[in-house]
Parts: sequence; structure tokens; C-alpha cells
Amino acid sequence: MGRSLKYEIPGVDPRVALDEWAEKGWSGIFGTVAGSEPRSRVLEIGFGRGEFLLDLASSAPEVEFVGVEVSFKRTLKMARKVARAALANVRLVEGRAEEAIRAVPEPASLDAIWINFSDPWPKRRHAHRRVLQPEFVAAAAAALAPGGHLYVATDDVPYAHQIDEVLSAEPGLQNAYAPWPFVSEVKGRRQTGYEAQWREEGRPMHFFSYQRRGAGASDG
Repeated sequence: MGRSLKYEIPGVDPRVALDEWAEKGWSGIFGTVAGSEPRSRVLEIGFGRGEFLLDLASSAPEVEFVGVEVSFKRTLKMARKVARAALANVRLVEGRAEEAIRAVPEPASLDAIWINFSDPWPKRRHAHRRVLQPEFVAAAAAALAPGGHLYVATDDVPYAHQIDEVLSAEPGLQNAYAPWPFVSEVKGRRQTGYEAQWREEGRPMHFFSYQRRGAGASDG
């Protein structure tokens, strides 16, 4: 018999509704003073069990993080972890990736977007359900500040080929790993729980890094 789901939050509940985030903006959901020193903003889409986001946020308390996850259960469990860790710089949104990227309150406002090991939907008839589609990537590029990065990771070879095609076709982004489409190792990169498991199974890693073109972006 499985464990019962605990609904109480042992501290401040970091969850916000998608429409609340879109309406109030970053300063509204984090309670920052309008006109104060601009803060770095980072979005993780599909935080899963949350190890990666917790690690990022705890190591950079000056950065505002929003994590998006489609699963109510995972969002609730992550809210409990964030509350126990007393991380005031994290907010969680339950919703679909496609809706969340369109809801980012201010355009050109993100320093980074992370998408780690999203569902590869391996069956051909389900490929259209993959997160990394042209419309999504275009919206992600628009949400990034000039010089901001979109980081993507997958262990699925066919999905990696599609990701390469979609990212390289987006005019608003440039490949930070050029001339290579991706790399199999990134020195100092934090691992997700799933990544550690899949490495033990011998699955191939594919790490992509694309930068928003414009002022502050390096030449590509």
C-alpha cells in the first residue's frame, strides 16, 4: 500500500497559479519593490522531483526562480521541499509547458530557461506532444533577455535529433556549442536524479545550450 499524499505545507506555500503569475508579474509573486535593483530570473520547465531546482536556488539566493510542472502531485511534493528549505527565491507553477512559456509576464526578461529530460514521447504518432516544437522555442526565445540561455538535456537519441533541428532553425537563438550541435558532458553541471540513474544504465547524454541573439550575446 502506497504512502498517503501529504497536503499540508510546512512553511510558506511557494505555489502560484499560472494566471496569477501572468497578471502580477515577477515582482508581484516575489513581493519585490517596484523600481528596486533588477534581479536575475530563471525558469525551469518540468522540474520533476526537484533536485536540480533546489540545488540552483539554494546556491543563488539573489536569483528569482520559477519552476513549472504539469503534475499536481509533483508540484505539491516540491512545494513541501521548498517550504522546508525556506527558499524565499522559488515559486512553483502547475501547468503545461506550452502555456507557461506564453504566460511569462515580461518579454525578454529571463536570464535562463532549463528543460531537463522532458518526455521524449518515443512513439512516432506521439512525437507532436514533445515540448521542443518550433512554436515553443520561438516563445522561449522571446522570453529570454539578450544574451540569456536556453539549456536543454535529453537522453533520447531521436528526440535529440529533433531538438537540434528545431533549435538550429530558430532565428532568435544561436548555438553556444557551435560547431557541435550538442555536447555529451558539461563540466560542473548539476545532475538531476533521473540523469544519475540513466547514466548508470549507459544512456547517451545530449546537452544543448542556445543563446538569445542581441545586445550582450556573444558572436556566433
